[in-house]
Amino acid sequence: MIFSALIFSHSITPRLEYIAAFLSRYYGSLFKLTSDEDAYLKSSCSCKINYSYHPLDKGEIWMHSHALLTESAIHPVKIELFDHVPFSGAPGSYKAFFKTEGNTGFDLFAAVFYLITRYEEYLPHKKDMYGRYAHENSLAFREHFLSVPLVNTWLEDFRTLLAGREPLFNNIPSFRFIPTYDIDMAWSYLHKGMKRKLGAFVNSFVKGKWHAVSERSKVLRGKLPDPYDAYEWMDDLHNQYKLDPIYFFLVAHQTGKYDKNTSIHSPAFKSLVKTNASRYHIGLHPSWHSGDVPHWLINEKEWLEQMTGKTIDTSRQHYIRFALPQSYQRLITAGIRNEHSMGYGSINGFRASIASSYYWYDLKNDEATSLLIHPFCFMDANSYYEQKQTPEETAAELMKYYEAVRSVHGTMITIWHNSFLGAASEFNGWRQVYQQFIENLGKEVISSS
Repeated sequence: MIFSALIFSHSITPRLEYIAAFLSRYYGSLFKLTSDEDAYLKSSCSCKINYSYHPLDKGEIWMHSHALLTESAIHPVKIELFDHVPFSGAPGSYKAFFKTEGNTGFDLFAAVFYLITRYEEYLPHKKDMYGRYAHENSLAFREHFLSVPLVNTWLEDFRTLLAGREPLFNNIPSFRFIPTYDIDMAWSYLHKGMKRKLGAFVNSFVKGKWHAVSERSKVLRGKLPDPYDAYEWMDDLHNQYKLDPIYFFLVAHQTGKYDKNTSIHSPAFKSLVKTNASRYHIGLHPSWHSGDVPHWLINEKEWLEQMTGKTIDTSRQHYIRFALPQSYQRLITAGIRNEHSMGYGSINGFRASIASSYYWYDLKNDEATSLLIHPFCFMDANSYYEQKQTPEETAAELMKYYEAVRSVHGTMITIWHNSFLGAASEFNGWRQVYQQFIENLGKEVISSS
């Protein structure tokens, strides 16, 4: 393959090889590495990047290298942020770190590596109430850029330096939107065993939840639709706006405190899974319990494959509960190739500071992997339960993330639950938020195309 950019470095390490491959995928143009200084100087490549401590050639992009990509160990790294003026000459500035000499002003490669590998999550840190990496630990949260796809911002600005030397870098990708749904509880009242129905009824009665008692009775007698049954409405929305969603099904074989899915033995649930599998992409929503008992992950994946007749290679962790590197290593072993958990289950934003898919780098083993990460930036449950937002505030937040991702030609992935899109009284107004967002999105994308 003909390369579009040539990177020189005295030391070619697995980390630098990973970044070169990442850049090649991001820009759609091959970045070649060389440690041969003479070959670099003699090369006719119009786009040369000197990743070393000293300038070498006239017209090159000299990026004074930080030590991070030459190492293999994991240790605390000193981070000092500063405001960087865009290469493009655009007004304003953006946050950056690993400040160095050279044309770029900071080690872009090392900074990207630090953020997308989630380097800080391998260091000692505080966990939240669910045993997850707490978002308050993160550099992005502490330095107030969690709501920004900062890696994309850097790379799109860097594109101006590349394109000035090689026109192929002017090929800018289009914005993409991928709607995804987590089906944790397929129905609120219907299709549950007698024991669960009776227990829920008694619980509502004892707590004086008379609306729930009345609603449950009407739903079970066929007088009202189940409040979590939004599937037909969702289908209509997808058809109207030509959306290509992904449904993630929780199929825990044993229910519990955190795994409350409809029984996998329920004929109605089996039918729901099969129907959606015939129309859309389907992914596994590994149960909470599978995080403690690894072989459950295999069992759940095999059940979903048997039910759909398809190979399941896509997943998102229930409760966004995962730890690096163990959780991702288990997913790879189970045959998962596309992972959708890169975001927080406690706040909206860009956990890895990126709005583009990328392959996971296993820092513990210091190697690139075959697991493709698809980051999300918004989840309805974060807005409602964690950020305590009103529907109006969430509508504004959704558009803010849309504008942030669109401005860097990224991919916006959202998570919604069927429970928010049905007729449940506690979620009044949330279906309208999503519908209005999709309508606005359609108008914006059409007007810009």
